[in-house]
Amino acid sequence: MDTMLAGRLHVPSGKFRVEEVPVPVPGPGEVLIEVKAAGVCLSDVHLIDGSLKPFVPVEEITLGHEVAGVIHSLGPDLGGDWTPGTRVALQAGQSCGECANCRRRRAPCLMARTRGVDYDGGWAQYAIAREDTLAPIPDDLPFDQAAIIPDAVSTPYAAIVATGDVRPAQAVGIWGAGGLGAHGIQLARLAGAAPVIAVDPLASARERALAFGADLALDPADPDFAAAVLRATGGRGLDVAFDFAGVPAVREQAARTLCRGGAMVLAGLTPQPLTVTDGTRFSWNRNEIRGHYGSGPEHVEQLIRLAATGRLDLSPSISGHLPLAEAAEAVHRLENKVGDPIRLVLVP
Repeated sequence: MDTMLAGRLHVPSGKFRVEEVPVPVPGPGEVLIEVKAAGVCLSDVHLIDGSLKPFVPVEEITLGHEVAGVIHSLGPDLGGDWTPGTRVALQAGQSCGECANCRRRRAPCLMARTRGVDYDGGWAQYAIAREDTLAPIPDDLPFDQAAIIPDAVSTPYAAIVATGDVRPAQAVGIWGAGGLGAHGIQLARLAGAAPVIAVDPLASARERALAFGADLALDPADPDFAAAVLRATGGRGLDVAFDFAGVPAVREQAARTLCRGGAMVLAGLTPQPLTVTDGTRFSWNRNEIRGHYGSGPEHVEQLIRLAATGRLDLSPSISGHLPLAEAAEAVHRLENKVGDPIRLVLVP
């Protein structure tokens, strides 16, 4: 076993290809993972089209930050609870271990790096992982579902329970019912939000939102939109509005739906400017805007427990499986919404 297939991106040119590369060798504190499943995310699409850049400039990178597999072999001096054959999901983020927050054991890390963005990820037959990024998964949790927990599920989960601080019976709006938003709907319901209102311009996405647990699914272009939100919330408006689309128009609309003291959480990423047209109303209402990015290791561990105990069913999230050799086709399908996928999974 000297070489393996890997989905490699030449960052300066945006050229992506699946090719044979050497199998990596784990160093101290690392393990070699035999990849069993790897999710395809819009972030991967944005890396390829150049709208997302690695934090630290790199020439080439193996994509893939949603990864699950089994430990194949251990690096030097590594033992303890980690043994070959252990089933694991890989945390998408990796702390630097050297910045001020890491030295003081405070979160978040000031120089955190993301797997498949800043260093080689899991669109490969084998991947290197630092031991502190391993999250054990039970035997009855399928690899494809475990793989998408870091990011596709953990990002909306952290946005809802941490940044949004959603409480039972609070009215919540979810803009965008795609890969993040669909899980946001499911998780907001799990957190006890009522009502959960989904907003998406696509009829198919609105139907999916209802299937994932939304109490109401609205078209943002509907002339009756604002009135519908007020009717559903007893005239109050939303306690928390989540933007999972990363679209400026979404943020303008979401801000106008907030009740007094309500907050808007920006989970969808965009380089576009953030504006609030009616700033006076926003200030009078004591509204807030909260930025959100990613999740912490504890969120992934919590979600694994929720999925393993049957509290969270992720099987409807898997829209299809493709072999690793067809990674470019998976990117094409996601970018062009072919079949309107939630998550496509690569299987080496």
